[in-house]
Amino acid sequence: MEAEIVAVTVYPGQARVTRRGVLSASEGEQRVVVGGLPAFLHADSVRVSGRGPATVLGVDVRQERNPRTTDAATVELRARRDALRTALQELADRNAVLDARAELLATLARRAGGTFAQALAKDETDPARVAAVGDALSDQLAEVYRRRRGLTDEVRATQEELGEVERRLADREQTGEPDNTAIDVELAVGAAADIELEVSYLVDAASWESRYDIRLTGSTLTLTWYGLVAQHSGEDWPECDLRLSTARPATSVAVPELAPWYLDVFKPVPPPAPRSMAPDGAGFGAGVPLAAAAPGGYSPMVESFATAEHGVAATTYRPSRPVAVPADGTSHRTTVATVELPADVDYVTVPLRGAEAYLRATVTNTSDHTLRPGRASIFHDAEFVGVTELDAWAPGEEVELALGIDDRIRVERELVRRSTSKAVLGGTRKQEAAYRIEIGNYGPRPAKITVVDQVPVSRSESVEVRDVTLKPEPAERTDLGEVTWKLDVAAGKTAEITIAFRVTVAKGANLAGWRD
Repeated sequence: MEAEIVAVTVYPGQARVTRRGVLSASEGEQRVVVGGLPAFLHADSVRVSGRGPATVLGVDVRQERNPRTTDAATVELRARRDALRTALQELADRNAVLDARAELLATLARRAGGTFAQALAKDETDPARVAAVGDALSDQLAEVYRRRRGLTDEVRATQEELGEVERRLADREQTGEPDNTAIDVELAVGAAADIELEVSYLVDAASWESRYDIRLTGSTLTLTWYGLVAQHSGEDWPECDLRLSTARPATSVAVPELAPWYLDVFKPVPPPAPRSMAPDGAGFGAGVPLAAAAPGGYSPMVESFATAEHGVAATTYRPSRPVAVPADGTSHRTTVATVELPADVDYVTVPLRGAEAYLRATVTNTSDHTLRPGRASIFHDAEFVGVTELDAWAPGEEVELALGIDDRIRVERELVRRSTSKAVLGGTRKQEAAYRIEIGNYGPRPAKITVVDQVPVSRSESVEVRDVTLKPEPAERTDLGEVTWKLDVAAGKTAEITIAFRVTVAKGANLAGWRD
């Protein structure tokens, strides 16, 4: 029975393929063969159902041995490759013929030139006739050279096409062996009728992964979720009912159990005995919305997205349009969902490490979608600013997203005072330092800016940090010396932070870890 692919559900590392066909069956027991299936499908995953006056008596899965591949696309590519190789050989033959003709004409020209020169010297021939013969030979030689240039262009184009075909063929031949799998279905047909049979099976070498566009406009974060589907299971998927599932099918599912955790006295392991050698010396063993402003006064385009079916432990997404996925490992993109989320936007800067101010959005996933991990392209309005990795993000979960560097927030940290006093007899040595951090907002709107810095922390009784001055008062300060300010800086304004402290070092101690 010819059974076409009518549906595919793609999981993160596998896919379930559904085929459907109709056959005219007579009354009695019938054996139906669905062949040409991928060689490495999971036999335990095969399911058969259908419609009509018939009962499924049994299902067998077996290997089909073929001398060569039965994949139509691979057969076509191999035929094209062979034809191009033949064409290259024919072009080489034609070029050899032209080379011989050019050599012949050149030889004739040399000999005729010597003969005519002697005849002219003896006044035995007409100069006009000599010129006519010379022109004829020159024209023929020029025509040969022109045809050779044309052949060179043909060879180059044929070689380029052959290279493309060989690359495509290499992608198709990743599955290796030409053998296939066949499913034998034993039916008991109650009455002669048309029987609709549906067969499904699980294959590896198929997957989908997530990609995102994150676009920040004002305080709204628009997240567009894409699914990239790729497979090289050995069969092409035509445009059909393609679905993307977050479920993870497994050949066996069991809750893990703990083994006893034993403690014992360490016992040295005796050294191993020398290994005997074999006679030959060998040892033994051995898977975007367009910008809001549209030209000409038209409204912006709207992108379609998938419908979602939320289950108990997984979600299945059905794209709005059919997607064909050939078995060549190339990725094919479809839009899964677009969600708009309110964002609390601020900036974070660590002047001690660099003068950059990072735009940060604190966002809660208010959608019904559990977003899978994937790479995200970040846009500020219509400007692309970078790429980040998005972790798994559950509904109701709050995350902080780093959305790139904003050069309109300028940060400068400088050492404004440093002094070192010499220790007096029996006394201590003192070092003082003071820093100034200036933050400027050159953007069009007020900005919330979090500034993170630090003061030293002593790890020795011989070193003491005193008289720490922090202006303005920080919002947070930890026992490890990390200090955090949360500033509101108006557009076109600057803010200033001062950090100062004194370090005393006991007599005879050498200070380590000091930095400017």
